[in-house]
Amino acid sequence: MVALFWLIGSVALAAAEALVGEFFLLMLAGSALATAGFSAVTDFPVWVDAVVFGVLSLVLVLGVRPALMRRFAAPPAVPTGIDALPGKQALVLEDVGLHGGTIKLDGDVWTARPLDGTEVYPEGETVTVMEIDGATAVVWRGP
Repeated sequence: MVALFWLIGSVALAAAEALVGEFFLLMLAGSALATAGFSAVTDFPVWVDAVVFGVLSLVLVLGVRPALMRRFAAPPAVPTGIDALPGKQALVLEDVGLHGGTIKLDGDVWTARPLDGTEVYPEGETVTVMEIDGATAVVWRGP
């Protein structure tokens, strides 16, 4: 009868893990399942089952969970396309002012305008792309 309690607890913990996704409740579910098997095979008192559950939980949470978290952790997003351009250096090909200009960015020629509309960047200067606004690079003389 006690084994059934551990089995039901294991299923409930596994179902709750489906909502959380942190592998913590899954480790407890595995411990409860193993304890259910232990309880079904042996005739020890309930407190022994509780100790088995505690030890197994500790081993799984501290031993197995970190490896699972490393294995299934999402890798950091790598910016691609125009999302990767802000922060890059560009060479001014034609004077960049409020009403236009061009830069060479990663081998491509882009129309550009300054971040501060009062500034003008002369030909040959290196600028930093701050953002991409449509097909225009917004640039700044800074870092």
